[in-house]
Amino acid sequence: MPAQDAAGRHHRQAPRQGGLKAKPMPTVLVLCTGNSCRSQMAEVILNHDLAGKVRALSAGTRPQPKVATGAIEALKLAGLPTDGLYPKDADVFLDTAIDLVVTVCDNAKETCPVFPRPVPKIHLPFHDPHGEPLESFVAVREDIRARLVPAVRAALEL
Repeated sequence: MPAQDAAGRHHRQAPRQGGLKAKPMPTVLVLCTGNSCRSQMAEVILNHDLAGKVRALSAGTRPQPKVATGAIEALKLAGLPTDGLYPKDADVFLDTAIDLVVTVCDNAKETCPVFPRPVPKIHLPFHDPHGEPLESFVAVREDIRARLVPAVRAALEL
């Protein structure tokens, strides 16, 4: 029911914010074997394309020493940030509140760690461009953007 001011005019009252808590942003963990290419690109793309809606992290079941140069270059060509990217072991996230795990290679799907609480998982494999020209990395980047972003939106009902 609209409230009345002193002159008798009706106006809408602002909704009360008192007891409402902001819903925490869901965390998505993208897993592959080496955490040096596909999962790194997926982390950056999800954080960019779904900024403010999800927090994406990435890790590997057997992390490589560094992120693939082709992955870094493919991200830079799209104007995406690459500072601070480094391969991480999936075990470092076992105590992190994860809302969705996405495996992007078959090996990671088979060796996905067991989290302390049930976590929804989706498997969306992407081609591994290691050892291929930059164009392959760019194609994988675009495939990740085209298929993974909508899949995460659907899985988290965003």
